Amino acid sequence: MLEKKDIELEKAVLIGVVTKEQNEEKSKEYLDELEFLTFTAGGEVKKRFTQKMEMPNPKTYIGTGKMEEVRLYIEENNITTAIFDDELSSSQERNISKILNVKVLDRTNLILDIFAQRAQTSYARTQVELAQCEYLLPRLRGMWTHLERQKGGIGMRGPGETEIETDRRIVRDRISLLKDKIKTIDKQMSVQRGNRGQMVRVALVGYTNVGKSTLMNTVSKSEVFAENKLFATLDTTVRKVVIQNLPFLLTDTVGFIRKLPTQLVDSFKSTLDEVREADLLLHVVDISHPNFEDHIESVNKVLGEIKSADKPIIMVFNKIDAYQAKPFDETDLIAERTEEHYSLAEWKKTWMNRVGEDNALFISALNKRNLEDFKKRVYDEVRDIHVTRFPYNHFLYPDYDYDNLGEEE
Repeated sequence: MLEKKDIELEKAVLIGVVTKEQNEEKSKEYLDELEFLTFTAGGEVKKRFTQKMEMPNPKTYIGTGKMEEVRLYIEENNITTAIFDDELSSSQERNISKILNVKVLDRTNLILDIFAQRAQTSYARTQVELAQCEYLLPRLRGMWTHLERQKGGIGMRGPGETEIETDRRIVRDRISLLKDKIKTIDKQMSVQRGNRGQMVRVALVGYTNVGKSTLMNTVSKSEVFAENKLFATLDTTVRKVVIQNLPFLLTDTVGFIRKLPTQLVDSFKSTLDEVREADLLLHVVDISHPNFEDHIESVNKVLGEIKSADKPIIMVFNKIDAYQAKPFDETDLIAERTEEHYSLAEWKKTWMNRVGEDNALFISALNKRNLEDFKKRVYDEVRDIHVTRFPYNHFLYPDYDYDNLGEEE
């Protein structure tokens, strides 16, 4: 009989800064997200450290006094990992490691670690390895001790190739090999996309952990992996969906995040091709998250970077079952009513009412609330695209019928 074992989480501390560009509230939001990332990666946050600075210290990210405070806490509490909210330079990482004498990670390194855990297919693993190698290359400092320094001799006079140069050459060769491998897979995926014919393509986009995979499972009756953790889905999944009698392709894509490492945007460029080639985007938003408006802005920024911001977009505000407005005391004459006190009905009257006719949908994919309205809106939009493509097919697809629902695949 197998014994049940408790998985021991790594003890970690988080370190961030408050600057002119990043006030205390924004810094707290980023550290909240960093803590969720740490939990997803298998860590447990014991304490957070923040310092007000004009700009991060170019040598140690934070000041010497605060660094000593962090060092003492790490020693007294047997902390094994220090995680910084911003990307560290190689010199900063080296200096901090000497002071703290523990594993030092930054936000980018943490996200890459989660991606490495989550990658299931050969393609995803190749993309993650490429991003890791590109992140590692400028930070090499003789990390492989098995490579001894080469010495002189016949035909090898002079210093020869040092260990660090050998390491860099190995990584550059690996990057070149991975890029070639990705090009080959890209061609295969391009052929696959071409073989799908003229079917209308719909892509789910959005911030990480907003419920895209849950919505995919509900609409397509498939079993895409879904979990309440960041980056639960890395591999692009495409399913044929039929609403009433209208077929189309629905794609679940990797989620976005603030401060997304540039290496990941580059290495996952091919995955984002599914978004580029989509006819319609469903921008899924977790309306129960207090910073969902920032999430929308981050997603729109990435869509702009991959030249997909001009596509038809339907905003899908998910998790309405989890939404709770902050209570407001009407008797308090000093308190000011803000967006955090809005009910869903009040939110619908804000900028959400201006995103286009019926282009803001409020649903719960988990509890299947308002799903019929969602299906009708998607059906109408897909039908318009399909009829534009095949003008003589309009009579095949009548108006959405609530009373005679078709089976979906």
